[in-house]
Amino acid sequence: MENMNDKSELLLLPENGSDVSEEEASWMVYLSTIIAVCGSYEFGTCVGYSAPTQFGIMEELNLSYSQFSVFGSILNVGAVLGAITSGKISDFIGRKGAMRLSSVISAIGWLIIYFAKGDVPLDFGRFLTGYGCGTLSFVVPVFIAEISPRKLRGALATLNQLFIVIGLASMFLIGAVVNWRTLALTGVAPCVVLFFGTWFIPESPRWLEMVGRHHDFEIALQKLRGPHANITREAEEIQEYLATLAHLPKATLWDLIDKKNIRFVIVGVGLMFFQQFVGINGVIFYAQQIFVSAGASPTLGSILYSIEQVVLTALGATLLIDRLGRRPLLMASAVGMLIGCLLIGNSFLLKAHGLALDIIPALAVSGVLVYIGSFSIGMGAIPWVIMSEIFPINLKGTAGGLVTVVNWLSSWLVSFTFNFLMIWSPHGTFYVYGGVCVLAIIFIAKLVPETKGRTLEEIQAMMM
Repeated sequence: MENMNDKSELLLLPENGSDVSEEEASWMVYLSTIIAVCGSYEFGTCVGYSAPTQFGIMEELNLSYSQFSVFGSILNVGAVLGAITSGKISDFIGRKGAMRLSSVISAIGWLIIYFAKGDVPLDFGRFLTGYGCGTLSFVVPVFIAEISPRKLRGALATLNQLFIVIGLASMFLIGAVVNWRTLALTGVAPCVVLFFGTWFIPESPRWLEMVGRHHDFEIALQKLRGPHANITREAEEIQEYLATLAHLPKATLWDLIDKKNIRFVIVGVGLMFFQQFVGINGVIFYAQQIFVSAGASPTLGSILYSIEQVVLTALGATLLIDRLGRRPLLMASAVGMLIGCLLIGNSFLLKAHGLALDIIPALAVSGVLVYIGSFSIGMGAIPWVIMSEIFPINLKGTAGGLVTVVNWLSSWLVSFTFNFLMIWSPHGTFYVYGGVCVLAIIFIAKLVPETKGRTLEEIQAMMM
């Protein structure tokens, strides 16, 4: 993780300093953001691919549950490696270069999956798409944050999470009408758009200045702010900020356990841990299995919760986060997921004892919808938002690398163990996840700060 600590942290300013209005400045920023979030869409397609294809792949390639668990979870192994190396890659070849490289690797992975005749090439293709996802999970939000004017940054940053869930939903919707090989080909499309689209947008001005390309820095910033914008103040602030950053000591992993930094790390790592160990990837990767096991229609259930996730993510991310605050949404999210886990667990318990069989499908589907909806309004996006706010500048690279790796490792462990837990006890699995939700509620109430309406300096001073 130390390979991400040089200059890969978000190179942001407390104030923008540009004299231009958002309307004049925003058209190139919007275009650049839309191209970039094709990477977020690709991320979502990778995560959502295994759920609608599980039974088709297992039947055609004669895979066991254990073999399919490897296929579902190996995405996270590749993503961990992608997350670890993404900082160095994006510093060396630029933000756009990192997105292009990720799109090529992901496209190759999808094609290998399409042509796979056994579990080995299938897993290797999944691993490559995971590596691309891991890199994109770091580079896309960094690029968006570095090109956006201050007043647009929050709104544009939410598009990253929104397009992730749109990509995920598309896998369920398209997967309902095509086979698993054709569905793999649809994952190539956002890679193509991202690869060619980056040739038509400017590079991150902050990265250009960071590597000493001063003339290109001014050209890129002018394009992003509009041809008639006065960029003098903003350019000077960026240059001053980067000069200050260059003189800060390089943070190491040992600095993260220093007394003055430990609370930042506990909050960041804790939120990533709970985001995954409430069981979200188990539910997403194996949603069809949940519906079938409960006796409900897998296609109908998957389509319903995919649409719900898109709508509620858009609502929570764009309208509520800066109105209600981070903590209230996180608390409501964790409580809602607890209720969802109890509903799903109870449906399996009733089925096991042969009780109330007529209401079990409705109980299972409603539990999944409550769970997914609750996750979408809080625990899905807000941990990443808080992580970007609480870490001091000199810790962002190292700490950001740590929490990203924790997130992906936790995701891998949850997705790998889900099938085994379901074999052990379907209702027990969701009662365990419900217990984790209870711990998350306590953690949020005791340790997570409210960061709404505060500057980064105020947030860090409050936590120290």
